[in-house]
Formats: sequence, C-alpha cells, structure tokens
Amino acid sequence: MTHSTEPIPADAALADMAAEPESAALPPLSVLAAATAAPVRKRPKPGERRVQILQMLATMLEQPGADRITTAALAGQLDVSEAALYRHFASKAQMFEGLIEFIEQSVFTLVNQIAERELDAATQSRRVLTVLLQFGEKNPGMTRVMVGDALVFENDRLVARMNQFFDRIESQLRQSLRAVAEARGSATPTVDANAQASVLTAFAVGRLQRYARSGFKRSPTEHLDAALAMLVA
Repeated sequence: MTHSTEPIPADAALADMAAEPESAALPPLSVLAAATAAPVRKRPKPGERRVQILQMLATMLEQPGADRITTAALAGQLDVSEAALYRHFASKAQMFEGLIEFIEQSVFTLVNQIAERELDAATQSRRVLTVLLQFGEKNPGMTRVMVGDALVFENDRLVARMNQFFDRIESQLRQSLRAVAEARGSATPTVDANAQASVLTAFAVGRLQRYARSGFKRSPTEHLDAALAMLVA
C-alpha cells in the first residue's frame, strides 16, 4: 500500500506562516554608501522573527540532551537578546503553543482531507495514522512536543492541549471504525469502534514515544503497512 499524502516539512510550513503583506522601505543613503565596504545586517521582515524563533526552538528540541531549553539558550542561538524574544512571545509557554498550533494545523488539515476524499472507512483509519506518524518522522523536534517529553518542565496547559490533540485523533478514528464495524454486521458497532480507536491511538503514541526516546533512530513508520494490516483489517 502506498500513500500519496505527505506532511509539509516544518521549515517550509513555518515560513508560510510568516507571509504577511508589507511595504519595502528604502534604507538611508548612508547605509547604501557603506554597503560596498561592509555587509549590513538585514532587519527581519514583519512576522519573520517570530517564525525564526519557532524554527530554532524546534531545531534545538532535536538535539541530544535537550531536556529543558531556556530562553537564554534560545536567544543565544538566534544571536539576539532575551528581551527580543519577549517582543514576539509573552512567555516560553507561548512559544510552545506556537509549535502546538503548527502541529494541529498541519496534521488536521491532512486528516480532514482524508475524511472528505477517502470513502473506504478502513482505509481512512490507516491513512490518518500514516500521516500522523509521517509528520512526526519529518519533524523530530515537534515529536518531543507531541509526546510531552519537551513539556515536562513547562506549563500544564501545554500537556493538556497535546492530550486534546490525541483525543481528536481518537475521535476521528472512532467515526471511521464505527462504519467498519457496521459493515461487518457487528451487534455493538459503537463499542467495537471505541475499543479499536483506543488501541490505534495508543499504538501511534507509542511509536512516536519510541522514536523520540531512541534519539530519533527508530522510525515511527517502521513496518507500518504490515502493522496497520494487523490492526485495521
């Protein structure tokens, strides 16, 4: 089985989030005159610095030993002051919320497309799990956010929000699997769908946790078609 739907890499999608209308202003003549003598540090476009902060945070989360990232370390990587970070985000928790918003938008855009275009309920379920795990594989730093490893020392509301993310995944699976159970003539299609959706969600979370805790060596999509064939007949 092949899958044509692929998640968008974090850098490309986050860059799209920065696209805002703007007008280009000419620099002072003194700057233009000095341009040939020394490179001029380019001022970020509107919205660009915010995206750079999120990109760097995601990149730092990919590094070994990134148990807790401080705003000082983040600012150092960007070569800006901590005050500069807080001009774009009120707190570090808000930075993580920016990453979570990106995860939600990226994954559920694809999930909604699958629900609309794929008529076979069993295939729907397999594809939902596939795009979820593919997203994690392509965005390892964000996988640590998804499974909560990066949120251990952060605000509890961030963990609650990621829990809600997986609740939504499970709810989507329940809808698809109920149709599968009904087609099989089950006397208890809702009960069957609830149980199977719970197992599949736990499977996905487990694959993502193994990926993060192996230092991103154990792919979450390893033998995925065979595994899904057993889990979703």
